[in-house]
Amino acid sequence: MTALILYSREGCCLCEGLEERLRELLPPAALEVVDVDGDPALQTRYGLSVPVLAVVEETGAEGKEPPGLRQLPAVPPRLRGDGLRAWLVRHAKPLPPLPPWE
Repeated sequence: MTALILYSREGCCLCEGLEERLRELLPPAALEVVDVDGDPALQTRYGLSVPVLAVVEETGAEGKEPPGLRQLPAVPPRLRGDGLRAWLVRHAKPLPPLPPWE
């Protein structure tokens, strides 16, 4: 499965719940949790809208450029297990490449 980044904040029950459900997946997803309060830019960007889940995507031709991030839609709070995995597969799949500019 694709690597995921969960933008979160300490003491947020929605954030903690989503992290717990993501860590329960079998096989586990590659997950990095980032506390938005540790970075003023992230705090400004996400404010109180956490949890925010993003997928790490390869960018550029042949992976020569650094990976990019794509924010996913809000995860339904009741999804668990196979339902959550199916949701992730549907929403975190790589987007088709854009055609080259001519």
